[in-house]
Amino acid sequence: MVLGIGGGGDVVGALAAAHLCRRFGVTPRVGGVTWERLPIDPRPGPRSTDEIVDATELAPGVLEASPQTRTAEGAVFAESHMSRVLGEPTLLVDVGLGPERVAAGLAEVVPDAGLVVFVDVGGDVLGHGTEPGLASPLCDAVMLAAAALLQRRGRRVLAAVFGPCCDGELTPEELLGQVARLAAEGGVIGVDAITSDMAAELERAVHEVPTEASAQAVRCARGEIGTATIRAGRRTVPLSPLGATTIYFDADRAVNGVARLARLVLEAADLAHAQELLAAAGVRTELDYELERSPH
Repeated sequence: MVLGIGGGGDVVGALAAAHLCRRFGVTPRVGGVTWERLPIDPRPGPRSTDEIVDATELAPGVLEASPQTRTAEGAVFAESHMSRVLGEPTLLVDVGLGPERVAAGLAEVVPDAGLVVFVDVGGDVLGHGTEPGLASPLCDAVMLAAAALLQRRGRRVLAAVFGPCCDGELTPEELLGQVARLAAEGGVIGVDAITSDMAAELERAVHEVPTEASAQAVRCARGEIGTATIRAGRRTVPLSPLGATTIYFDADRAVNGVARLARLVLEAADLAHAQELLAAAGVRTELDYELERSPH
């Protein structure tokens, strides 16, 4: 199972890990979380299971999605688009349940010998919380905390950063500093490049699934150098070979070490509680942004 953990188009970044799995002869299931950004879903925060239609519940908080899966108000998930692209069902995880219940739901779905890869696009999942550009730490933190808890249940888990810095949040210096510290703790598993075949698959997905950050990784894989802007010009993305990679790491070691924000929310009862814990630590999140701008 390969999950994009940051909401929205992170499911496209998950395709890179899925491609790597297929190179090893394994066919993974691809999915993400029930949180679309305001241009897609004008209601702040993630959707709960009872707010989603045309989906099948596999376990508490874990749904199987089809191209018809949407919110009750009609907002279509990136995972629904991805289901159409792949020609098979995808997965949706209700991140609103918090780390412990997300881990419990995934434990019900994943076979004992299965592997779950938690993929963040950009690398803000490894942010410390003080970086000036950090904008969307909440969903990532909850899902990385869930990954660590799932790992502690004895399941095989990997975490990954796809398209380092392609979301325009952490700078290369900030992200690589965190990765270096994680490496010093024995937490970095490996690095994989976006191959030409993988870039072609990602490009097809980018045309069908609304995403900006993952699209920048494809540009990096095609050899572009320089800068680009996303989020209506609010974010600047460095285009370089760094963005054309996926960095794989040990989720539990990250949470015990450099991933401070995931550690802060490890015992959160739900997403609202996680938001409170990050606010108490002085960290502004994507939910703050959405609550300020949404008419709902």
